[in-house]
Amino acid sequence: MRLVGSDLACNRGGREVFVGLGLAVAGGEALAISGPNGAGKSSLLRLIAGLVQPAGGQLMLEEGDPELAIGEQAHYLGHLDALKPALSVEENLTFWTQYLGGGEASIGLALAAVGLERIKALPAAYLSAGQRRRLSIARLIAVQRPIWLLDEPTSALDATAQATLATLMAQHRANGGMILAAVHGPIGLEGPAELRLGARP
Repeated sequence: MRLVGSDLACNRGGREVFVGLGLAVAGGEALAISGPNGAGKSSLLRLIAGLVQPAGGQLMLEEGDPELAIGEQAHYLGHLDALKPALSVEENLTFWTQYLGGGEASIGLALAAVGLERIKALPAAYLSAGQRRRLSIARLIAVQRPIWLLDEPTSALDATAQATLATLMAQHRANGGMILAAVHGPIGLEGPAELRLGARP
């Protein structure tokens, strides 16, 4: 499997964010996307996820499922943790697992993977920022998808949780998955290719 973008362009709010952008990431590989604020890192991830329409260029997933859009074969982890405060940790993950088409058997394993199994009955309103982030990461484990689109994934995570995420990313790549991550610094990816975006006026 290989994700290929050629001559990609993106406009947001009447502003040209980037133009003429190319990328290629194969299964087992990672791409670290860096650059100053406003350079288009988040916009690129959202474009791949199908949340933003490209202003130009072409994006293809070679050897992907031809019946599914690229976004349907990807997990997008953005800045906001999409959780309902009144639902418990387990109920939030159950909702997302059902919505994304996964099985309930994976919920316990995913919560254990991010260290939240002991507080699965706790309402999400009582979670710390780091715990909320870990619950969002659990979605990546509960429903298997080949592409992970991670926007500053270590935000709010302590050192232990960052190490856990690094292990999960390594396992995903070892199983043939690919990772594209917007970063401002090291996040535990081993040997990623790099794509640097420059801010536009």
